[in-house]
Amino acid sequence: MTEQRTAPDRFRTLVVSSRPVSWVNTAYPFGAAYLLATGRLDLTAVVGIVYFLIPYNLAMYGINDVFDYESDLRNPRKGGIEGAVLGRGMHRTTLAAAAITNVPFLIYLFAVGNPLSAVVLVISVFAVLAYSAPRLRFKERPFLDSVTSSTHFVSPAVFGLTLADANWTPQLWCLLGAFFLWGVASHAFGAVQDISADKEAFISSIATVLGGKATVRLAASTYILAGLLMLGTTWPGPLAGILALPYAANAARYWFISEATAESANGGWKSFLWINFGTGFLVTLLLIWYSLV
Repeated sequence: MTEQRTAPDRFRTLVVSSRPVSWVNTAYPFGAAYLLATGRLDLTAVVGIVYFLIPYNLAMYGINDVFDYESDLRNPRKGGIEGAVLGRGMHRTTLAAAAITNVPFLIYLFAVGNPLSAVVLVISVFAVLAYSAPRLRFKERPFLDSVTSSTHFVSPAVFGLTLADANWTPQLWCLLGAFFLWGVASHAFGAVQDISADKEAFISSIATVLGGKATVRLAASTYILAGLLMLGTTWPGPLAGILALPYAANAARYWFISEATAESANGGWKSFLWINFGTGFLVTLLLIWYSLV
């Protein structure tokens, strides 16, 4: 890949590397949790939403693209909406941009928080770094890879709740547990499409260890468990359990996938991205309903 040279080219590459299509997946959980817990849109809400919208994703995905360079070269789905293939000339720029954009936000969020929110934020940032950084490389530790990936999306919500001093009810724990299971299932299903590329790069994952068929079935079953756990939430939360069904059905399309056809799961992953938008809209309606009742 040719080295990026101009400032606009570098900026565009950084944006692609941060996965704009996924920005909402981390900003929304924080924003929804904080706003529902406090009932107000203040400076801290704005700073947190902006942080989990862009800098957080640049760090999470940018660092991943830097240290996954060799495997990304072998991965046909890289180079567009699903992530950039960063030329070596962009590696230092990406790491520097991640640090520069994250530090000011983190300083503010630590300053306005409390001891518990600080612990959650440390865990959240550590999970971002540990997933891809050399030596730690949680993404290469089967099962821990899916747990860490889920932490990337659930921890912003937990941080928002701790920052707002939320009341930790059993119903809230059910909600967060369902969200966590959704994240585990989503990562596992997404790993299936990369089995060939990961094996060529000698990268282990939950999918390379279990195989495509078992991983797909695990993902579909975990989606169902997430939906069932929503039955323990406050009304109208149980209705959100129905939203797990499209994810489970999408994964189940590949119930009999083989090692040779694992890359075909990319079609299901693209569908997953669109399902997210539809369920996100419906979840928003349910949150509005919940805030009214």
